[in-house]
Amino acid sequence: MHAKRDDLFRETPLEVAERCLLGTAWALRPKRIDALPALGALWLKDLVAPVHGLPDPEQTWHDNGMCGIVHDLSIDTLVNAYRRGLFTFAHFGPLKWMSLPERCVLFFNEMHTSKRVMRLSRNGKFTVTFDQAFEDVIKACAGRRQNKWHVTWITPQIMRTYAALYDAGYVHSFEVWNERGDLAGGGYGVAVGRVFFTESQFSYESDASKVGFAVLNRHLAEWNYVLNDGKWPTPTITPMGFRNIPRRAFLDLVESAAKLPGRDGRWQAELPLDKQAQHSAA
Repeated sequence: MHAKRDDLFRETPLEVAERCLLGTAWALRPKRIDALPALGALWLKDLVAPVHGLPDPEQTWHDNGMCGIVHDLSIDTLVNAYRRGLFTFAHFGPLKWMSLPERCVLFFNEMHTSKRVMRLSRNGKFTVTFDQAFEDVIKACAGRRQNKWHVTWITPQIMRTYAALYDAGYVHSFEVWNERGDLAGGGYGVAVGRVFFTESQFSYESDASKVGFAVLNRHLAEWNYVLNDGKWPTPTITPMGFRNIPRRAFLDLVESAAKLPGRDGRWQAELPLDKQAQHSAA
């Protein structure tokens, strides 16, 4: 296991250069460039007087949600961060604590499953498992999407950090396998109490991750989880029923739901894929 992680959780110099270049282009886009002065001020303040504890999730330096510089990636600190509604983010440079002004979440009674995903769930093209190939999933999430340019925050440091959380039982992956037994899609996230925080997904085949994500959310609903946090709205998750709620409402929900007992141990897919048909078609 450790040998596999050592082999997967690394970047070539070219990959590092690509990530930094694309990350710079991402930060310089018109809707994001105004955050750079605030990031510079936060970074400078932290250099002078570093803060090693978790920041207040309601005291941010910019409306993009950054509220502190990360100094500790231990399991206890990260679990406490998730309980406070914080997560880490950076393509390169200082790793930041983030607390978005709105969070895009799924309440499971509002979940929608598209007709196409329901057809794929019924026709036997894919099989979904949980916690069977975490290392391959997180590496794939960091890679390019169907040979397209892809800027990633999932650095080798993040991979090793979430591998430690996986070993501790807080991180879970879902895998989607095709008829040949090849990994076709998947994703991973963090479970604290009865809240699931989706981190990333990938697909090698069309709609593969959507099938797996629908199966995951169906299980979370059956296991009485309160919500799935998708962080930002994306074209992938909003059709599934994810919607924005204000920061304060999100923090209140997480504070209470994170105290409830969640699903212990390694997860297993217990429901057949065609159970997704019980949800309305989007």
